[in-house]
Amino acid sequence: MRPTRVGGKFQTRLRMTMTTTTTPAWLDQVAWNSDGLVPAIAQDADSGRILMMAWMNREALAQTAKLEEAVYFSRSRNKLWHKGESSHHTQKVREIRLDCDADVIVLQVEQIGGIACHTGRESCFYRVLNGDEWQAVEPVLKDPSEIYA
Repeated sequence: MRPTRVGGKFQTRLRMTMTTTTTPAWLDQVAWNSDGLVPAIAQDADSGRILMMAWMNREALAQTAKLEEAVYFSRSRNKLWHKGESSHHTQKVREIRLDCDADVIVLQVEQIGGIACHTGRESCFYRVLNGDEWQAVEPVLKDPSEIYA
C-alpha cells in the first residue's frame, strides 16, 4: 500500500479484492454421492423415533448447521426445501451426526407441531410389513388438505 496525499493529508489507499466464499472444512469430510447429495435421517431427539429421510446437498447441510433448522434438497423440485416452509412443521436441529462411512447424516430434531410426514402423520415410517403386504399402523394426526391449504 502506498500512502497518497489527499486534501493535505496522507491517506493509505487499500486495494479491495474480491474474495470467494469458502466452505467449512467439515463439509468436505462428507462422502457426497455422484449427484452431490447425502441421505439425511431426521430422528426425534427425545424419543429416538425415526421421523423421515430426505436428501441434502452441501448448501442444505450448511444452512441446516447455520439456522439450526432442517433444510433439505428436493430432488423433484431441484431446489432447497426448508422443512415446514408450507406446513409450518419445522424441525429444530439439536445435533447433527455423521456415520462411520461419512455417507449418511442423522439430525436429532425437535419436530414442531408433532407432524413430520406430508401424509399428516408423526413419522413417514408408518407402514409395517405384515405377511406379504404393507399395513398402515400409525394414525393421521391432521388431514393433509388442512395442512397445505
